[in-house]
Amino acid sequence: MSKSLTAGWIVMDYLFAMASWSVFFFVRTTLLEGKAFVPSSSFYWGISIVPLAYVLLYTLQGTYLNVRRLYRLKTLQLTLFAAVFGSLLLFFVLLLDDDVQSYRSYYSSFLMLLSCQLVFSLVPRMALVTWMIYRLRRHGHGFRTLIIGGSERALSILREVTSQKMNVNSFIGYVNVNGSDRSLDAEIPYLGHSQELEQVLAAHAVEEIIIALEPSDHDRLQKIITKIHNFSIIVKVLPDMYELLSGKLKMTNIYGTLFIELNRDVMPLWQQAMKRFLDIAFSIVALLVLLPLYLLCSILVKASSPGPIFFLQERIGLNNKPFRIIKFRTMYVNSEPNGPQLSSSNDARITPIGRFMRKTRLDEFPQFVNVILGHMSLVGPRPERQFYIDQIVQREPQYALLNRVRPGITSWGQVKYGYAENVEQMLDRMKFDLLYINNRSLGLDFKIMFYTVAIIVKAKGK
Repeated sequence: MSKSLTAGWIVMDYLFAMASWSVFFFVRTTLLEGKAFVPSSSFYWGISIVPLAYVLLYTLQGTYLNVRRLYRLKTLQLTLFAAVFGSLLLFFVLLLDDDVQSYRSYYSSFLMLLSCQLVFSLVPRMALVTWMIYRLRRHGHGFRTLIIGGSERALSILREVTSQKMNVNSFIGYVNVNGSDRSLDAEIPYLGHSQELEQVLAAHAVEEIIIALEPSDHDRLQKIITKIHNFSIIVKVLPDMYELLSGKLKMTNIYGTLFIELNRDVMPLWQQAMKRFLDIAFSIVALLVLLPLYLLCSILVKASSPGPIFFLQERIGLNNKPFRIIKFRTMYVNSEPNGPQLSSSNDARITPIGRFMRKTRLDEFPQFVNVILGHMSLVGPRPERQFYIDQIVQREPQYALLNRVRPGITSWGQVKYGYAENVEQMLDRMKFDLLYINNRSLGLDFKIMFYTVAIIVKAKGK
């Protein structure tokens, strides 16, 4: 349903952007210029470019990341910005060099272009989002919601939410944290204990979680959040009185229940979309520009020792999904006869050319392919093998939170520590990677890439 709805939005935006440009050009030609409408090169350029440009702009805004969660005010804001920005861009690219009688014609053309785009984008978009909201409020069509907690407090929250006319939650059941808390049995199905939470989430396609714990159970909250991290699920909790009085909370939901939605990703949607766009664009350019360097590295690796040029290894990526990372081979073949083993500064398994490639990070360059395939990003926590993740999580469960984002070719922890030689160094590197995912922004990505380039140029990588 979600994928087909997203595809429908994209097709709708494309077709109405095409209609907007066609109507604008026809009205401009016949009314402002008093001429007969004859399709020109500008018209055909517009038909070709305008729809794609608007779809790209909407993508960069993050519109298509989760269209089911769009609401009218947000849709209005996104559409107004896109219409104004897009009209300005089109005006300067396609219209400014047209022959006109006066500057007044320029102003009239721009206002007409903006008006057409607003009418042809805002009206159908608002109609569609209104239909989606209406459908979500129908019984059984809302977001599939699980309650964690089975006490009287959880029961009161359930009744408060379901009594609201604007409710968009469809409660599929609950899990409890204490075996004796079964106050919700008469209202919604009991799905198990919180220790079985991961299995419940996987089996029931949960979209939202409401954590309704008693104050005495709050010490279990971190363990519950850690279990949820591998799932793309909205998590809501009730604020306590200290948070209300301290002024830390920012809420915009006027009619709904007083919930805090846990912000699992501080990067705005438009920055997430821009980050992915820049990842792909930069990686394609890098693969083309660095082709001579790839050929040179391939020759050096092949000449350094017998074996393949590339080294492929299974790593764990976004949402705990495994993938094959691609690197230039820097070690002799069969360097791990007794199982996984981390490298060290004076590791005899590393070839002479491999040592240089590690210092300059040249061995990581083939991972631009992983970026294009969606396995990785340019910047993000370094991916590890499951063997080491299992060891680290036993000592520090929060390490599992790193898989909330795509792993990266470089990272804050990589810049600080380089290749980890043992689990202790992995834990040290983890602190900086956790700081990264809690402060993600395009600006921070650019800083990390700048220092990575400095390491490559100076050949000071560890």
